[in-house]
Amino acid sequence: MISTATDANLYITFGIIGVFLAGMIAVLYATNRESTSFSDYAVGGRSYGPWYIAMCYTNSWWPGSTFTAFFALSIGGVLGFYGMVYATLGVTAMYLMARRAWTWGQRFNLRTQPDLLGMRFNSPAVKRVASIIGIISVFPWVVMGIQALAMLFQFASFGRWGVTTCLLAGVGVVLVRQYWTVSMGMRGLIMTDMFQGLIAYVLCAALCVFLLFGDQASFSNLSHLPAKMLLVPGDSGTGYGPLYMFSLIFTGVIGSMCWPMSFQRIYTASGVRAVKKGTLYTILLVGGFYGILMLFAAAISQDPNVLANPQQGWFLSLFDIGGPWLLALAIVIVLAASIGHVDGCVQVCGTQFANDLATWNTPRTDRQLTLLAKSGMVVFIVAASILAYLTFDYSRLQLLAQISYQGIIQLAVPLFFGIFSRRGNKEGAITGMLAGIVVAIVLTTMYPDDIPGLGSLTSGIVGLVVNAVIFVVCAWAIKPSPAESARVQNLFDIAAPGRKAPAGATPVMN
Repeated sequence: MISTATDANLYITFGIIGVFLAGMIAVLYATNRESTSFSDYAVGGRSYGPWYIAMCYTNSWWPGSTFTAFFALSIGGVLGFYGMVYATLGVTAMYLMARRAWTWGQRFNLRTQPDLLGMRFNSPAVKRVASIIGIISVFPWVVMGIQALAMLFQFASFGRWGVTTCLLAGVGVVLVRQYWTVSMGMRGLIMTDMFQGLIAYVLCAALCVFLLFGDQASFSNLSHLPAKMLLVPGDSGTGYGPLYMFSLIFTGVIGSMCWPMSFQRIYTASGVRAVKKGTLYTILLVGGFYGILMLFAAAISQDPNVLANPQQGWFLSLFDIGGPWLLALAIVIVLAASIGHVDGCVQVCGTQFANDLATWNTPRTDRQLTLLAKSGMVVFIVAASILAYLTFDYSRLQLLAQISYQGIIQLAVPLFFGIFSRRGNKEGAITGMLAGIVVAIVLTTMYPDDIPGLGSLTSGIVGLVVNAVIFVVCAWAIKPSPAESARVQNLFDIAAPGRKAPAGATPVMN
């Protein structure tokens, strides 16, 4: 932790934070408008173009931990670059899903990822199981996002503030921001994601390129890295089996569209073309930004101060290079990424609570759904704030995050089969998801990182195999009725290229 605190330095760091927050609030007030329906509140009226889709997706994908945990990975070696591989490959799923996912969403007024699953398999139970898995999986990331904000204030105060004060400050910033998330819904989220994304990703990438042409983090440093930094898990002497890297990348690729925050971006687009163009822009943003950031991390990795504190390397390196002004900029960049990610998580969980769970055998009006979504967001953020405070020094919190990631990919089987195949049924979807997540949780508890006896496969992959086998067996053993076959065929006909949706079709399952 940097300890050279002076009043002048504090004015710089907190002054820049204040300017950023003022700009964010100005954007919110400038774009504020009353929602005309729950769909308008939940998906922004399906009205946004490709750059908004791309920036919103990026802000939901790269949280503040990119500048701490992933930055530390690249300080340790080339493993950190695997994030660029799975992020860019995973985004292509959005391109391939675009036509059917958006067309079904627009035709049947779908608002969430579980909404689509419930409609596709004609089962409210599928929708609710998927929604519960999604909400539970997202929750630990909100907790860690709040804790990351607390770390920001530790640096901004140069260590003067204690943990409790920093956590309260972090929670305070989140709660202030949530006022507009709760009141405006997706519209407020998308507009501020554009503002925050320009700072967190575009400005950050430009800054890193500038610093790479300097002296302390020069491109030339990359030619003098230790040989051990070029090893990846699975190479001789790393202690991992040959399937570990496959597990990391494969899990990231299929998980990219399983996170509810990512998938819901499809529904906010103005059309299929906007989704597809947004996907191409997203690849540029998520891959370009991340690759440049990791190059900077590798270039600065041999700095003794950074090497001794890799998790804090982003802040320490910028302070060493440019003093309190660059430190303030580093803090604001991470603040922009953290707020955007927490906002996205809270918004989608509140929407899913209202849309997927609170409608259990009880029809709701648009007004009731909007009120339930707002209430769900408030409860979600308060619960996460309390848990963030109670577990700030809990060394096993990372295990919860690992379980959440291994759990969320269990949505991939019904999601991908449901969109790309006419086969499958609700029995296979429900049983497969439940069996997959139970296997993933149990194995992650026993093997938090990898399973040595299976060539270093991760628990989520094993759960996914169990999930897929059950889904396929049920699809083969339980034959659909003629009416169900016709219903599914009609869904795929609706989304056929060049065809307009017919009047009347499959209702949305509530």
